Amino acid sequence: MESSEEEDDFPSIESIIPQSKVDSLYQSHTEKGIRKLCCELLDLKDAVENLSGNMQTKYLAFLRISEEAKEMKYELIELRKHISSQGILVQDLMTGVSRELEEWNQTGDKTQEATQEPESVELEDPTTDELDDHKKFLENIDVLLAEHKIEEALEALDAEEKNSAELKTSGDAFLTEGSSYKSEFLGRKEMLEDQLVQIAEQPSISVLELKKALSGLIKLGKGPLAHQLLLKFYGSRIQKSIEVFLPSCSNCPRTYPTTLSRLVFSIISLTRKESGLIFGDDPVYTNRIVQWAEWEIEFFVRVIKENAPSSETISALRAASVCVQASLNYCLAVESQGLKLSKLVLVLLHPFIEEVLELNFRRARKVVLGLMKPDESMPFSPHFAPPLSTFAPSSDSVLVKSGIRFLSIVEDLLEQLTPLTILHFGGNILSRIGHLFDKYMDSLIKALPGPSDDDNIAELKEVIPFRAETDSEQLSILGIAFTIVDELLPNAVVTLWKQQNGSQVLKDGPAENAKSNPNMTAELKEWKRHLQHSFDKLRDHFCRQYVLSFIYSREGKTRLNAQIYLNGNGEDLHWDSDPLPSLPFQQLATVAGDVLLGKEKIQKILLARLTETVVMWLSDEQEFWVIFEDGSGSLQPLGLQQLILDMHFTVEIARFAGYPSRHVHQIASAITARAIRAFSARGIDPNSALPEDEWFVETAKSAINKLLLGAEGSEMSEIDEDDLIIHDEIVSESDDTISSLSTEESFQSFVSASMGELDSPADLTDPES
Repeated sequence: MESSEEEDDFPSIESIIPQSKVDSLYQSHTEKGIRKLCCELLDLKDAVENLSGNMQTKYLAFLRISEEAKEMKYELIELRKHISSQGILVQDLMTGVSRELEEWNQTGDKTQEATQEPESVELEDPTTDELDDHKKFLENIDVLLAEHKIEEALEALDAEEKNSAELKTSGDAFLTEGSSYKSEFLGRKEMLEDQLVQIAEQPSISVLELKKALSGLIKLGKGPLAHQLLLKFYGSRIQKSIEVFLPSCSNCPRTYPTTLSRLVFSIISLTRKESGLIFGDDPVYTNRIVQWAEWEIEFFVRVIKENAPSSETISALRAASVCVQASLNYCLAVESQGLKLSKLVLVLLHPFIEEVLELNFRRARKVVLGLMKPDESMPFSPHFAPPLSTFAPSSDSVLVKSGIRFLSIVEDLLEQLTPLTILHFGGNILSRIGHLFDKYMDSLIKALPGPSDDDNIAELKEVIPFRAETDSEQLSILGIAFTIVDELLPNAVVTLWKQQNGSQVLKDGPAENAKSNPNMTAELKEWKRHLQHSFDKLRDHFCRQYVLSFIYSREGKTRLNAQIYLNGNGEDLHWDSDPLPSLPFQQLATVAGDVLLGKEKIQKILLARLTETVVMWLSDEQEFWVIFEDGSGSLQPLGLQQLILDMHFTVEIARFAGYPSRHVHQIASAITARAIRAFSARGIDPNSALPEDEWFVETAKSAINKLLLGAEGSEMSEIDEDDLIIHDEIVSESDDTISSLSTEESFQSFVSASMGELDSPADLTDPES
């Protein structure tokens, strides 16, 4: 029993399953596959190693066969030399034997042979000797060609051609043997020509070896072929130089055209020089060089475009400008060699310059209008801030920042230009700057209240950085725009133009400057007129909106309507008093306020336009005149006196502003005449109701002193000569005491002979100017 229990606790060894059986039972198919794949990979590895070994063995065998082929070639050349020398020996032997036989025959039979043999010798021996000499010469040439003794072969061929009569003759003048010899001779020349061409076309040939090969071709009468090989050699040299330099273009994106220009034009100049030394100054070869140079310049411009930075970047503008400068300078250097390439360079570069300018100014336009953020690398010039900040509460205002951004962008674009770029593309650049300024003025117009004439501008629909609600803000816009157009922008452009022009004078001499200066001056004048016209649009829009605001929008005494001339109490309009014009006209005179203080020029320009706008409105506004002419209102003489004083004040304001336009005088006279007719129709006698002409003139001037100059009426004489145009003869020829503005016929008396007519705005032109 005990033993059986032990057997149960410890089973016999025979019951243990072997590992091999476990492996065979439980080994997965994946493992079998992996093992099989490993075996196949090992077999493949062995096969690859065997193949590599076979390839290496075959490669070594190939190299050995190549060496043997070279040795065989040399052996063949030696064998050919040996055969040629043996042939020469056999020929000499035959010649000697024939001579011996001839002498023996002559001594053996002197009677019969004397009559026959000499004739045969005379007919046969010279021909035989010539043939032998020709054969010997050709064999000698073959040896020289086989040994690549080019110079010796050339000398031999040249000497033979000069000395052989058969080679000099042509047509049927020589025997069949001679024509055969000539054809064989020409064949040897062709073989020599092929060898020279092969030498000249070798990629690694030196300049000295090239010159020797070309000289050989010239001696063979192949000058055009030699010249073509010269151009091909230097053309490949240009391509190799460019290929070596191209990887480094990205390291200097703004200046790489200078290096490429130097590479290309220096090789063109060297080619022209070498051609002159080898071929002389033959016009045919010179024309071929010009054609070749044009092809190389086209390739050069294509490389410039392909490797330039993105066309809308400032780096691309600098690269294009540098390319123009460098290329034209090198063109000027090679002109002394008879190569005039400047026009071609300008024609080829023109589309590239146009594209870069267009995309750069398009990017600048987006930055100015706020459609995109400016490049962080572009610095905003701080020297623009002080003159612009005088019109705004702080230099950080949105308006000042917009002006600084505009000027900085223009300055950054101008700094990329070179003298020759300005000389040849200055008009294009100025027109684009003018267009950019137009867009900037359009954005400022959008900032002013009221509809503008440019509501159809799509890119300005939603781009309004701020709104100018108050009079002060609107005047700030006007002052900043005027400072830019009158001072900052022209100074930046003209200064650069003068600097670039001065540098050209030093480089090219006064003659070149004399050619370019008139054109540049005319372009600058036209550009300034364009800027002024664009600013006039902003100014006119401001004046229209401002006049309309105090005509229609304002309440109380400052509103301009017919009611201010009705029911006047006459407290301040006594003839012996010193009255002022109506409140709207007082406000008109002081519209600039403290915002434009110290800026007399813009103040006068603004006053001139405002006065013209007001009188034009009064002349055409029927709602204003219907109150006087329909009989519904109560008219008093003081109302007529006030209206005429306001018209005199408007005329004097225009003179004070330096804008003595005949148009303003005509409209003011017409308004006065119409008012007199209306009041006369209501029973008011103008002769008794109105003071003398002098009273209106002096009162208007005194009001200007008070409102604009802060002076007393007694100080009027201090400004008469400087700011006002005094009328010495304004009294009518009749005995009437009516004002000079009292009738339509007398308005001409307001036009002084000393008045200078100024340019009227584009949309409100003076009909007589």
